[in-house]
Amino acid sequence: MTRRISLNLSTPPEVLAELARDEDWIVRRRVAGNLSIPPEVLAELSRDENHYVRRNVALNLSTPPEILTQLSRDKDYGTRHFIAGNPSTPVEVLLILMVDDDRGVREAAERALSKRVQCTHQSGG
Repeated sequence: MTRRISLNLSTPPEVLAELARDEDWIVRRRVAGNLSIPPEVLAELSRDENHYVRRNVALNLSTPPEILTQLSRDKDYGTRHFIAGNPSTPVEVLLILMVDDDRGVREAAERALSKRVQCTHQSGG
């Protein structure tokens, strides 16, 4: 039941904040992926010990750029890979990820930057 509540976009923010401290990492991971989660809870989950939780913060389209910037230095390559794919990630962070130690992260950052350049050209900007 708790796992289902953590995914529900109608779950009140105070309940999500409580679930973000659940001992079950799967509950925390699901909360981290909830688009209705308050930014301060995302900030808390971005420091979670479990890399799957941090990866969901990186994937969440509601994650603010400053949290994505912080997570771009995460020790887990998968988290950095997902940061590169998040459209809210600042261009400066993508440029840094393009020289990451992990090839997959570099390639993801390159694709994301290329996609943004294409969109800029298509929109005439």
